Amino acid sequence: MVGDENMIADECVGAPSEFNADECVGAPRGWYSRGYLPHFDSSFVIQTVTYRLADSLPNDVARRLSAEYPNGWKSPEYRKRIEDYVDAGDGACWLRRPEIAQVVVDRWRHFDGVQYCLHAWVIMPNHVHLIVQTLAGFDLGSAIQGWKTFSARKINQVLRRRGAVWQREYWDRFIRNEQHYQRAMAYVRENPVRAGLVSRAEDWPWLAAPTPSSPTEELQTPARAPALPGLK
Repeated sequence: MVGDENMIADECVGAPSEFNADECVGAPRGWYSRGYLPHFDSSFVIQTVTYRLADSLPNDVARRLSAEYPNGWKSPEYRKRIEDYVDAGDGACWLRRPEIAQVVVDRWRHFDGVQYCLHAWVIMPNHVHLIVQTLAGFDLGSAIQGWKTFSARKINQVLRRRGAVWQREYWDRFIRNEQHYQRAMAYVRENPVRAGLVSRAEDWPWLAAPTPSSPTEELQTPARAPALPGLK
């Protein structure tokens, strides 16, 4: 069962009632919080992003983990426990359906190269991982809310239902250097394998993550993305 706090998961927080998902953009805000997880917004910073379906982590499990780990997301073990639970595939797992996964991908691609650059992504049965770089004048939080709002409408149309589709919050972390970038890319690429969905990453249909030809080869940013001085 999903709690009431998820019922506004698909709305752009603070947006007017006539909110248009195609226009949910704003200036980068640096570090900020909506009262839950801390987030970071800055143009041209590459970040990893994870968000999940509203029913992917039952309230009783979330409460138990919160009691075990009072520091919450600051604890690596807490994050790993949540990742392991979600990877186990709890909930309705609507993203298994090709027509629903395609809705999510189409929305990501809609503003790719305009508001942000997608470096990698994977759609799992009940959550998604991305590596994304926002461009000048656009902020990550608004982009994610736009993705959620638009895709939620479409997904509910496909499922002939109403109600929350996505969990309210998301997890983001900015890439510190080239080594971190490579680790993040490998994490995205190998997620379906770790979850036991396929034996080889390339067999998972909802994945876009380059593979370096050798362990020492640097992963290049997309041609549309400006070079980052700090990515070494």
